[in-house]
Amino acid sequence: MQFKRVVITGLGALTPIGNTVQEFWTNLSKGVSGAAPITRFNAEKFRTRFACELKNFDPADFLDRKEIRKMDPFTRYAVVAAQEAMEDSGLDLEAIDRDRAGVIWGSGIGGLRTFQDEVTAFSEGDGTPRFNPFFIPKMIADISAGYISIKYQLRGPNFVTVSACASATNALIDAFTYIQTGRADIMVSGGSEAAVTEAGIGGFNAMKALSVRNDDPATASRPFDKDRDGFVLGEGAGALILEDYEHAKARGANIYAELAGGGMSADAYHITAPHPEGIGATNVMINALKDANMEPSDVDYINVHGTSTPLGDVSETLAIQRVFGDHAYKLNISSTKSMTGHLLGAAGAIEAIASIMALKNQLIPPTINHFTDDENLDNKLNLTFNTSQKREVKVALSNTFGFGGHNTSIIFRKVSE
Repeated sequence: MQFKRVVITGLGALTPIGNTVQEFWTNLSKGVSGAAPITRFNAEKFRTRFACELKNFDPADFLDRKEIRKMDPFTRYAVVAAQEAMEDSGLDLEAIDRDRAGVIWGSGIGGLRTFQDEVTAFSEGDGTPRFNPFFIPKMIADISAGYISIKYQLRGPNFVTVSACASATNALIDAFTYIQTGRADIMVSGGSEAAVTEAGIGGFNAMKALSVRNDDPATASRPFDKDRDGFVLGEGAGALILEDYEHAKARGANIYAELAGGGMSADAYHITAPHPEGIGATNVMINALKDANMEPSDVDYINVHGTSTPLGDVSETLAIQRVFGDHAYKLNISSTKSMTGHLLGAAGAIEAIASIMALKNQLIPPTINHFTDDENLDNKLNLTFNTSQKREVKVALSNTFGFGGHNTSIIFRKVSE
């Protein structure tokens, strides 16, 4: 089979540090933290009282109020990010074959706010089942892809991937494969999450996964720092328009980058902890490089999973050293979660956008909040601490790993004829 080339022709972002792609990138390159005290609910009694929430976002600026009432926040975020990406792509919907255009989205949790609110209302009532008729369609994770396809009348492949924090990257890899193998021309892909709720914060607190640096939220997400104490929960969405290269070229589209390949693997080790030797992380990067027909020396930048957990940051750097050898010391590596927090199932989407923008702008966004070197890490690695760095970037790799041992890597490169 002659595989088709797949390119990115549109981007949309709704993040804790920016409600558009340009605002997101500007703040990312400046090293702005999105962490602050929680405003969604009264978190006074929680071990963690801060998160990376969206700011100055009103869904009524984008959606009809009747639509809003039918959507969980994670779906609102998805539709808004997809709208920016579709507008950015310049697609003429009347000129494309909508039977060959689809939506593959990612979400690790789906409608957590809806589920929590409906169950709480029932438990506090008199036992009479008075559930919202939209309870189920608001809650289910696949509804985000459904709404996007309905809005744009895209009748091609349509589903949502669920693989915890790897969900959005799994969605991108699936969308890539559908176009690469000639089964679609255009795919809207990405991910969304809205887990900053009592259940979300409480659940991750119970696992002791979240930072408890309540006295200084802005510096709480500190990947690779000796004093890191867990991740910061984020929310939002990222959307990408994937397109067959020849199709994009024929319509004169603006092409951001080529999606060169993707890899998947499993740790097969533990439901929440990473493999201590980074075996799954090693395999997934090797798989992505093979899929892209690249050598490790071709990669210039890695946007790491880098959640700011004691175990995860160590295992990922071990894997990078194993895969890239001496070239690991020539790479720029950074964790943008230090600024956005961890968007769970949407993380892979906004980190893919960060990687693409690094290619476009020839600038590596930083890993902020580094104060103390960790003796368990090789501090000769260039982890791009605290300040953006200019460099030539031709190829960027993005890692996302999820509970359950799910690992995904995706590779972007500058487009060549």
